[in-house]
Amino acid sequence: MKTTNYNIILGSNSVRRKELLSEMGFQFKVKVSNIEEIYPNKLKGKEVSEFLAIQKSDNLKENLQKNELLITADTIVIIDNKILGKPKSKEESCKMIQSLSRKKHDVITSVALTSNDKQEVFSVLTKVTFNTISEKEIIFYINKHSPFDKAGSYGIQEWIGLIAIHKIEGSYTNVVGLPTSELYNKIRNF
Repeated sequence: MKTTNYNIILGSNSVRRKELLSEMGFQFKVKVSNIEEIYPNKLKGKEVSEFLAIQKSDNLKENLQKNELLITADTIVIIDNKILGKPKSKEESCKMIQSLSRKKHDVITSVALTSNDKQEVFSVLTKVTFNTISEKEIIFYINKHSPFDKAGSYGIQEWIGLIAIHKIEGSYTNVVGLPTSELYNKIRNF
């Protein structure tokens, strides 16, 4: 079903984002922004993910054609007012997942929709609660899934999501990487 007159460009090489956008029924091209995900220390919460989504957009929007719509996004995990980025090592990954065990955390995905004429940025928050996760389970997960490209060091759609998620409050797809219901409506009305 055609919901937009724009030709969509996904500014991400994320397998999960590509799958979600495709499953939503959109045809799109992919362009990848290779910016380093650095943000000013004064930013908090969704200000961080919005800043990074806009930064990715700014890096790619220069060659946008008149009928193109660029979608960029950034997902962050927050626990105890601390942002968990992408882990750089197995040790860091293990510490991140241990910090989530038995606790509730926030997952925020911010999306920037950009055309030649305008830009709209929105954010969606989902609360996720983990059961207790043993060190053995954490090590198994890290070795099997190598979650080094994921904020908070986990993918909810992977094994750890199946065995360790106690409760989700909000959008599941937001935790995967795109808040699909909200995104669909924003694209339709852009």
